[in-house]
This record gives sequence, structure tokens and C-alpha cells, in this order.
Amino acid sequence: MMGLFQIAAELQSLFNQNEWSFCFIGGLALQRWGEPRLTVDVDVTLLTGFGSEDRFVDAVLDRYAARRADAREFALASRVLLVQSAEGVGIDIALGGLPFEERMAERSSHFQFTEKVSLRTCSAEDLIVMKAFAARERDWLDLQGIVIRQGGTLNWDLISAELNPLCDLKEAPEIMDRLEDIRRRFQ
Repeated sequence: MMGLFQIAAELQSLFNQNEWSFCFIGGLALQRWGEPRLTVDVDVTLLTGFGSEDRFVDAVLDRYAARRADAREFALASRVLLVQSAEGVGIDIALGGLPFEERMAERSSHFQFTEKVSLRTCSAEDLIVMKAFAARERDWLDLQGIVIRQGGTLNWDLISAELNPLCDLKEAPEIMDRLEDIRRRFQ
């Protein structure tokens, strides 16, 4: 895990040098808020907005090797830039621009993972929103761990306010039902 923290710290340094808004999500955020599990890559949301993504993508590709031959085109079409560290560790950079992603970055905060590495991660509530929205079985298990570990400190009104509109867009109201079931069982 130490290697991932260092790799994330290097990426964070690049983002900070450019004064970009971002926060780590996925497995690194789960280390902070939930039941830690092995993660082999770095996931981050980088706020690019809409229309100027190319300047962010190009700057990252100047520093990191692409994981696909068409990484630039793929990123601009799918809003996910797939690069790797010098050590070959995958880095998935979501190009954020939605209001939820902007608020997530604003709510993010630093966490001291090691004596030398502090990383900006999303809040526990935002991690729940992303995990529930993805709705993969692994995500539901991760989400249970967050609810168990964070207990009564979670802001469920915030979670509902952020997740409900996303579920409406996805036409998946069952996500809210499953989340409420987890809340009842594990909080």
C-alpha cells in the first residue's frame, strides 16, 4: 500500500502545482472511511468542467504514460483518462464537471495516510454516493463497511440529496431502497 500512497502523492503534487481541484476516490478513500481492502490502482476525480478537458488531459499525458494507444481520444470521449505511474501502477482519472463532482471536491479534505503522505480524499458521504450509484456488488460490500465504520457520524440527508437526482438520471430508484436497507441493518 505504501507504493500507492507515494504514487497518489506525486499525482496530487502535479494537480496542486497546476492549482486544479480534485480528490481521491475509490480504494484510497475507502482506506480512510471504510473497511480497508487491497487496491491496486489510484482513482481520482479531477475537475475539468466541460469544453476544456484537453488542456488537463495533455498536461497529465506529458507526465504519465498512457495505458492505451488512444488514451487522449478515449479520455475526451469517455471522460476517463487512463495512465500509469513509472512503476506501472494504473491511475484512473475521472474528468469531473457535474455539480455533484464540484461539491464533492469542495467537501474533500486531507487525511494523513502515513507519516509523510497526506492525501485529499472525498468525504465518507460522497464515497457512499459514488459506491451506491455504481451499484456493483463489490461497491455494496464496500458501502456496508463505510456505514459500519462511520456509524452515526454520516450525514444521511446529504447522501440522499446527492444520490436521489443521480438515481433519477440513471432511472434506478432501487438504488435508494437498497441503500436504505443497508442503513437500517448496519448503522
